[in-house]
Amino acid sequence: MEIRNIAIIAHVDHGKTTLTDALMKQNGGLTEGVSMDSNALEQERGITIYAKNTSIFYKGTKINIVDTPGHADFGSEVERVLRSIDTVLLVVDAQEGPMPQTRFVLKKSLELGLKPIVILNKIDKPAARPAEAHEEVLELFLELGANEEQLDFTTVYAIGRQGIAKMNLTDESKDLSPLLDTVLKLVPPAVSNTAVPLRMQAFNLGYDNFLGRLAVGRIYEGKIKSGMNLIVKKPDGSIVPGKITKLFTFEGIARKETDEAVAGDIVMIAGLPSIYIGDTICETADQESLPSIKIDEPTISLNFLVNDSPFAGREGKFVTGRQIRERLEKELEINVGLKVDFTPERGPADVNTPDFFKVYGRGELHIGILLENMRREGYELQVSQPQVIIKEIDGKKVEPFEEVIVDVKSKLSGTIIKTLTERRGLLMQMKEQDENVRMVFEAPTRALLGYRGQFMIETKGEGILSSRFVDFRDHVGEIQRQEYGSMVSMETGKAVAYSLVNLQERGVLYVDPTIEVYEGMVIGNVTKGNDMAVNPIKGKALTNMRQKGSDGLIILTPPLKMTIERGMEIMAEDDYLEVTPKNIRLRKKYLKESERSKHGRKG
Repeated sequence: MEIRNIAIIAHVDHGKTTLTDALMKQNGGLTEGVSMDSNALEQERGITIYAKNTSIFYKGTKINIVDTPGHADFGSEVERVLRSIDTVLLVVDAQEGPMPQTRFVLKKSLELGLKPIVILNKIDKPAARPAEAHEEVLELFLELGANEEQLDFTTVYAIGRQGIAKMNLTDESKDLSPLLDTVLKLVPPAVSNTAVPLRMQAFNLGYDNFLGRLAVGRIYEGKIKSGMNLIVKKPDGSIVPGKITKLFTFEGIARKETDEAVAGDIVMIAGLPSIYIGDTICETADQESLPSIKIDEPTISLNFLVNDSPFAGREGKFVTGRQIRERLEKELEINVGLKVDFTPERGPADVNTPDFFKVYGRGELHIGILLENMRREGYELQVSQPQVIIKEIDGKKVEPFEEVIVDVKSKLSGTIIKTLTERRGLLMQMKEQDENVRMVFEAPTRALLGYRGQFMIETKGEGILSSRFVDFRDHVGEIQRQEYGSMVSMETGKAVAYSLVNLQERGVLYVDPTIEVYEGMVIGNVTKGNDMAVNPIKGKALTNMRQKGSDGLIILTPPLKMTIERGMEIMAEDDYLEVTPKNIRLRKKYLKESERSKHGRKG
């Protein structure tokens, strides 16, 4: 049977997973109500977090499909997948056109010499503009240095949600057959040379509590059999012997155990505990290694600590440093964009900090997803404020820069330009269409930490902000940010509405009445930059005098609910974010006011 290997790539929310689901439903690979986004967090947030493999059978051909994430923080998931497939389906929203992640994934594909098939999706949107979107995609190909063969790309028009594809906008269509026929016509069959010894490369990792580490890889040459003795060649030249204990192929979204697989197929193997992304699996030590897979460096770091707040240990099952360490070690088995320093060097700011682990990630969402998974599993911990990784190259300080694309109403463009230029962003391009404007900035990653919340307020929730890491550039010095002070509780007890109604006039609250608070917990922010000690548990003094009219009427504004990502955005340098299975709280590193002023004076 012929095999075709393809990956679906796109910017976040352009319809990759919906299209993959529709392809699988049409070919009997999925039942109604089941999706490729099987993880609970993926379903809640409506985004793909992990690259996943699936396969469909069409006209006697097996088509292996890899569904990839569209968010920039999970770019490392996409980079390694592209090496193992033969063509990409580049999905572009017919209304939005190419976005930052479209550029990132397309650039990587073109560099590897792949010839993309472009799918203009969501052509049924009222504001869809397929002709302009097609032109913009062509411009992007030219800009990224595509060769003549790559520029001669095929375009398919689709409505992923309805499971419809067509070659021309005027064509009639009832299913996705035109897209699948295009794949069979344009994607070369995977080379299946089984006469030579085995060579395969791992591009993704998995973990099973019974089988241990699993590797997903593409077989480039030869055959692989269950029980076979193999050699794993590392990029540094070292060799590790191993034996295959289980071998799986993909049928739909399920993995199916098999005894043998041949060149051209994508398989999952168990039995190699030290295997990693980019390792070459072969039969003999004299076989040449396949080119290693490079993964982009992390851009932010933060400390993970044991929770030592007054409410520690109330909700969590796993609360010790050893348990947090073991969970992070398990995460490193599969999360290749993550790095952890278990014995970090202490800087000047860490002198009085208890023991901690330094975690490096690709962005706030990348770390936020890890924390969310940990708290759902019953972990309790604290994290410090995320810091951008600043390196030194050739004696010069450099920091990560990002390309930022902002889509807003024209009347709001002035506010956005003012805010981002104050944060050392540089306006590179501006394009107006109807009443909307698209602006492209280049800004340091530091400028974007804590900016998304402010952006939502400035655009009244109607703007779209997307960014992607570009490279490390010269450090731009201090960045002006909107500084808020904290409302810090000076008492422990239950918050009372009578106190909160007075406090809400000073800033924004994070807590409801009857919520338990403790001394040193941050219960809101103050628009003036200084911290303010408050008493949220003070009740109204009872008298036998009655007030006319307003007696007993308390009107509270709903508080700003604390989430992990929001907490990481708004927290100050002297704060910790306390993450437990049921609560997310913001607190000061030093809970007592006397300790805070003492350490403040030292600084």
